[in-house]
Amino acid sequence: MKKYYFLFIYSLPLFVYISLTSNGWSTLLPVLIYFGLVPLIELFFQPDPTNIDKDLESQLKQDPFYEWIIYLIIPLHLFLLIKFFFVIDNTELGSIEFYGRISSIGILLGVTGINLGHELGHRNNIGLKYLGELLLLTSLNTHFLPYHNAGHHLNVATLKDAATARKNELLFIFWIRSHFGSYIEAWKIENRRMRTTNKFIFSFENRMVIYTVLNVLVLSSVYFIFGFKVLLSYLLVASIGILLLETVNYIEHYGLLRKKNEHGRYEKVKHYHSWNSDHIIGRSMMFNLSRHADHHYNGSKKYQLLKSIKSSPQMPTGYPGMMLIALLQPLWFYIMNKKLKELGE
Repeated sequence: MKKYYFLFIYSLPLFVYISLTSNGWSTLLPVLIYFGLVPLIELFFQPDPTNIDKDLESQLKQDPFYEWIIYLIIPLHLFLLIKFFFVIDNTELGSIEFYGRISSIGILLGVTGINLGHELGHRNNIGLKYLGELLLLTSLNTHFLPYHNAGHHLNVATLKDAATARKNELLFIFWIRSHFGSYIEAWKIENRRMRTTNKFIFSFENRMVIYTVLNVLVLSSVYFIFGFKVLLSYLLVASIGILLLETVNYIEHYGLLRKKNEHGRYEKVKHYHSWNSDHIIGRSMMFNLSRHADHHYNGSKKYQLLKSIKSSPQMPTGYPGMMLIALLQPLWFYIMNKKLKELGE
């Protein structure tokens, strides 16, 4: 995939801005495009499994183009969220503009908030990790990083993992189990880290304590500056962002389980423990996250370096389309259980 395809992510803040500054049906542009037009297009375009040549990897790894795509979208994300607070305060409840703007910012928080926060949260640079935490804070989903990095990547495709969907598990049940289960596990992970370093659990060295305080400060600030209506709207858009994340979690490992060996230990994570998609638009929107098998092989690998693994399980379409199919549960089970059967699951 050509590197300029990743610039497609900038269409999201553009359409969100249009949603915040227009009226009528145009406020629904992000929903109509990313969950209407994009899934339709990806049904008719073949996926692109092309990988970069090995001798180009070091060049792409150091190419500032890929980093600046991330850096420049962060201030846009923050600007649009703050603008939303002002705009939604003057938007009539129950109007098409209200629903359009709520859904638009919800998509923004799910994509450039949580997904980009995920990308930066895997980096080894402490400054970039802080930026990832900032993005996750705007989405009120700060517990994601402790659990994702130290829990999900360790226990993926096992019954221990809150973020791995079981075969025939209903989506709304998974939403609840994954979100609250990962929150509880994030506390356990941080508390365990405190005990192993002989630190007081409820100190400010515990990231979950810091995150809790920051979440309270953010919500309190929104309430005292903008009032109850804006606070409620913020909680609503954050919930949409979180549900988008959990729907992605649902489709990424649905029904795939690692086997135990004769010693009762789980096999190592393999390429066949993640569902993958090489559909270009979904890939560019999600920073190549849909090349998920390679991401689990090396979590710190930068998004532009992720490879397509031909022998990994493949989704029939891109992430946006698969998320829509997941909402149509009978259709989802029909398609994906058939694929699981072919895999011997």
